[in-house]
Order: sequence, then structure tokens, then C-alpha cells
Amino acid sequence: MEIIDALVEEFSLKREHAQNIINLIDEGNTIPFIARYRKEMTGSCDDQILRSFSDRLTYLRNLEKRKEEVSSAITEQGKMTDEIALALSKAKTLTEVEDIYRPYKQKKKTRASAAIEKGLQPLAEIILAQDPALDPEKEAEKYIDEEKGVKTAAEALTGAKDIIAEIASDSAEIRKKLRNLFTKNGTISSSYTKKKEEDEQKTYEMYADYSEPVSEAKSHRILALNRGENEGFLKVSLGIDPALGKRIVCAGFVKNDSPSAALVKEACEDAYDRLIAPSVEREVRSALTDSANEQAIKIFEKNLRPLLMQPPVKNKVTLGWDPGYRTGCKICVVDGTGKVLDKTVVYPTIYMNEKKEGKESPALLKKYEDAKTVIRNLLDKYRVELIAVGNGTASKESEIFVAELLAEYPRPVDYMMVSEAGASVYSASKLGAEEFPDYDVSERSAVSIARRLQDPLAELIKIDPKSIGVGQYQHDMDQKRLDSVLQGVLEDCVNSVGVDLNTASAPLLKYVAGLNAGIAKNIVAYREEHGRFTNRRQLMKVSKLGEKAFTQCAGFLRIDGGDCILDNTAVHPESYEKAEKLLSLFGYTDEDVRARKISDLAEKVKAYGERKAEEETGLDKATMQDIVEELKKPGRDIRDALPKPVLRRDIMSMEDLKPGMELTGVVRNVVDFGAFVDIGVHQDGLVHISRITDRYIKHPSDVLTVGQTVKVTVLEADLKKKRIALTMLKNKGEKK
Repeated sequence: MEIIDALVEEFSLKREHAQNIINLIDEGNTIPFIARYRKEMTGSCDDQILRSFSDRLTYLRNLEKRKEEVSSAITEQGKMTDEIALALSKAKTLTEVEDIYRPYKQKKKTRASAAIEKGLQPLAEIILAQDPALDPEKEAEKYIDEEKGVKTAAEALTGAKDIIAEIASDSAEIRKKLRNLFTKNGTISSSYTKKKEEDEQKTYEMYADYSEPVSEAKSHRILALNRGENEGFLKVSLGIDPALGKRIVCAGFVKNDSPSAALVKEACEDAYDRLIAPSVEREVRSALTDSANEQAIKIFEKNLRPLLMQPPVKNKVTLGWDPGYRTGCKICVVDGTGKVLDKTVVYPTIYMNEKKEGKESPALLKKYEDAKTVIRNLLDKYRVELIAVGNGTASKESEIFVAELLAEYPRPVDYMMVSEAGASVYSASKLGAEEFPDYDVSERSAVSIARRLQDPLAELIKIDPKSIGVGQYQHDMDQKRLDSVLQGVLEDCVNSVGVDLNTASAPLLKYVAGLNAGIAKNIVAYREEHGRFTNRRQLMKVSKLGEKAFTQCAGFLRIDGGDCILDNTAVHPESYEKAEKLLSLFGYTDEDVRARKISDLAEKVKAYGERKAEEETGLDKATMQDIVEELKKPGRDIRDALPKPVLRRDIMSMEDLKPGMELTGVVRNVVDFGAFVDIGVHQDGLVHISRITDRYIKHPSDVLTVGQTVKVTVLEADLKKKRIALTMLKNKGEKK
């Protein structure tokens, strides 16, 4: 099957669309550009489908390349046959290709190769023929040769069996059967090693005597077993009934009940124990790990996307609060655009912490009261509308302080707990130092916390996605593959929202289609030297930004208040002339677009006739529909249509939780076994997969996404272990 045929079948595409996608990728077009501006050519495939298509295209091309390499290697040895050529052409995976190549691959010295050097290959072939009339021992006497190291007939037979064992081990058909058997009928098990006593956190306690069918092993358990094994706490094994495995090997080679067949049977059983079973176990475990990694990466990808796409809280003066004890709480006030207006440090949390223990130091009480005065003054001076409190160390005391202060404050001010995940990474990074060279690490964190509430995408984009805290086992998987997938998510999110060309930072601009870190810095440098961009074509004056890069990036960069209203939309410059024709056709001007007076454009196009409008403007159907939507709301942000963040003015602690209590929470992380939900008590609660819905779901992500607001009921709050069990079932947790 040709590559394109495989892709058409796998992705259920028309052949012409699949070919167009291949051509567009090969021409160097970016995935966001293809998804947004070449819909007519691709059948309107979205960015996620296109990325999967691109990954599969790369795999299939590598597969074809490997087939050619193997074919050449076997041909050079003069061993190519029609049967081998057919098997190679039918191989659908790299594993199958390697199985075919195994008998012809240069091997390190083995027992079989040693026996071949002793001249025992002919004896092995005679025995393998299993002639009922053959006496193997008498035949073996012919190969006694003390110079070659064969002193007896028994030694000759042993060497012949080693050769037969390797032939059996190299059988692609048998290895495929056994791989399938290990996968479908095998058992994976684990037990503690001698390091059991060192597992103080009881992290691997559930795997101390663990066993289950391979076919039922969930990906998160595979990754947990791998980690436990790598850390030396667990011994993990995977296998099938050895008798069954040996029967399968023997069935492929044993022909009758002759004395020769008995030797072949011994060789086959030896091949299974010594060569095949350990090898197939490694292969199956590797395949399970790859599958588990891919599943974990997909979950990470699925969680990261909604986290980045959380609605911004626009144009609100925000106070960022980075909690701390001894070093104090770092405070930064930023305006509606994220510009820092003021910063300071307050020390209320040590007093609050000691007060819980019955201590009340006058000096600490003064610091507590001083903190109230400082924060009130900041709220007054800058007309602060929101407070973003980081959820790290001392966050509970900080939240109590903020909630109590706001309850007394005359003007309405809301607060929200903001995840600090990755904030310290940014603060200590080269980028953080470049942005705020005169700030210490905690002060940078306070700015980041405030900006995360204002525009999550613009701020989180500065942090390695693995540090954002929405994955599982992310440090155990293929880092190159993980980085590639997550960078794709960042790119897709940035381009689907669009970027303000006159305010975007270089870290944000580098994710725009067609741009890189160097060009992004050049854009910022040009802006600082020449002032605001007033039209998209000015991008061509930026150093190293050529026509090709312009074509890829222009549609994703917005200019508010520029020369052309279309520059503040996702309409691509290549379609400006046609968009103008569309406006003119229905009597609209640029000023009408600017004033948002064309809300009925879609209805007019429909009444006029879409096909007729397409012909008169030269637009294809998909592009015209996109342009109509864009013209209705220039400068729109697709995130504005999403549910707003949950802001609060009150506070609750874990001690307040009682079974049966109904609460509203926000999903913070979705993993294989459930979802963690923030219910405003500093400790996220777990909704197990069995408590999410009363219908069957394969994975929590089937119904939940990060950032989603949900109604939950408390099942249990274990204060000692700091664990909260929640349910989303209406019958308080009893699964139907």
C-alpha cells in the first residue's frame, strides 16, 4: 500500500485532500497556516488532525526508508527471495521489518555463530530436515574435529542444537505470534525488591504483590511500574505460560516423532527459554511503555490546551501576591496591560501561623497590622480590582488575610487563587532576568501570578509546559516527543487566539506561525526603534522576516487602531482584495466594519446566494465563511466566549468540609484515574473516574477538561493525609 493510500484510509480523507496536505507540508507551510488558510485544500482539517497526519506521514516515510535499507542489505548478501520481498512490502510496522531482517543481520558472537565456525551448520540442517531414517548420533560422529574444538558426537549435537535454536529465534512468524500472545494473554506482575524498607512514603505499596493481564493494564500503572523498577523498589516481570510458548515454537519446526525431531524440539524449547521469551518480553514491555507514554502525552496535550485557553481577565488593575513566611509575601501591582506599577513586601503570615499555635508576638502583630495598611493603600492608590494569590507555601494564611481584609474594605475587590506551577521556573530563568533585571526571584513570581490571571496564555507561554503541572509521569517519558507535542499545543493556542503585534512579548511572538525566537526579538527591536506598527506590510521591514515568513505569520498578528481595519482580524493579506469586493458587493465600507455595523452580512450573503457571491469575489466557500465571521467582530478574542474564571470574596478551609457538602470547583488536572478539582481549600480534591458520571467512560477526559467549572459533593476529607474525596454523581457517590 502506498503512503497516501494508508493516510487516506487512516484519516478518512479524500485522496486529493490527503495529497494537498502532503504537498503543503513538504512546501514548508506551518500547521496553523494550513489549518486556518487552506481549508478548501484540506477538507477543513483542524490543527490537531493535521499534526497527527504529519506525525503519521513521517513514520510511514521512515518505514519505507527502512524497508529499502533492509532490502538492499539482504540483496547484497545474495539472499533476497520473492518471499522476503513480499513480506517486506506487506510489513506495516518497523518491528515487523526488523523481524524479517533479524536472520540476516550481523550478530555479535553467539553460541550459534561459534558452532557455525566449528563447521556444524550442515549437521544442523540435516537434523532440521528430520529424516525418520536418520540416526543423529551416528551423523554427528562425522563432525568430530578436535582442531575445531568438536571432541565428541555429543558436542557436535549440542552445537547443532544451538544453531537450530537461533534459527527458531529468528523466525519472524513465530516472534509475531508470541508477541501477540504476550500482549493479549500475558500477565504483568511486580513485587518489592530489597529496597522495600526505603519506600517510606509507601509510594509503591500497591505494587508489592501486583499481577494483572497485560491487556487490562492501564497506562498510568505501566508508567508507575517502570518508575518503581528504575528507582530500584520493584521487580517487574511479564510473561505467559512457558509450556504454551514452547508449543508455539515447536509447532513451527517439529515435523514428526523421529530422533531428529526430538533434538529439534529440545532446541526449540531452549530457544524459547534462552532467546525468544526474554527478547519478546523486552519488546512487549517497550511497546507497552511507548503506548503508555503516548497516552500520557495525549492527556498532557488535552489538559494543556484548555489551561492555556482560559479566558483572560482583561483591562483590570491586578495585585499579584506571592506568599511566603520568613521572607515575607512579595506584592506587585500591574495595570490592565500587565505593566508593573508598584512592588513591595509585607509580613502577615508568620503572625498568623504563630497565632494558630497560641503565640502572639507584639512585633509580629505590628507587622500584620502594617501589612493591612500597605495593602489598603495600594488598593486605594491604583484602584485595584483583582487580587491574584499564588497557591504555594503560606498560601492558606495569605488567602485568609486577603479574604478578611476585603471583607472590611469599602470598595468591591475580588480575589482568586492562582496556580504557581512553573512560576519559580520562569522567575529563575534567563527570560525572567531579562524582563525584570532589577527584581529578585520572588518579585518576578508576583508579577507572573498577576499576569496569569490577566492573560493566562501570554504568561504561561514563557514557561516550559512540563512545569505547568497538568500531566502525569511527564519526566519519565520520551522528552523529545513530549516537547514536540507540547510545542505544537503552544503554537496552536497562540495562533488560534492571535497576537497583538504592538504589545506582544518576544516569547509570545516566537510561537506565531512562521516566526522563531530570533525574528520575534527583531520584531520587538523594530517596534522599540520605529514605534507602533500601523499595518501588516511593515513586517517586511523587520530583519530576517522574508516573504515566506510573512505569508505564514501575517494572518495571526493583529494591529488595533492601524491603517487598515482588516489588520485587526484573522483575514489574511492575500485575501484583502477579495474581502473588499465582498464588502463592496453588499454596500459596506471599512468604517462600517470599524463601527461593527455589519452584523447582518452573513444573512445578506445567504439571501444573495453563496455560490454567486463566491464567483463574484473569487473566494472559495470556506474562506468566505471565515471572512464573514471575522468582519463582524474585528479584534475579537475567541476566549471571551468561554466561561469566566471563578472569583471569590470568601474563604473556606479543609476543616470546614463535611460529607455531603455540595460545592462548585474548577478542574485543575485530568489524569487516567480521575480528576483533581480545586474547591477553594488549598488542597485539590480527587473525583475518581467511577464518580464522574453514571455512564461508562473510557477516560476522565471524555467528559472533563482543565479549567472546567463543576458541581461536586464531598465524600470524605482526611485531614491527616490531606486527601479529599469528591463525587460528581447526584446520588452522593454510589455508582449505578
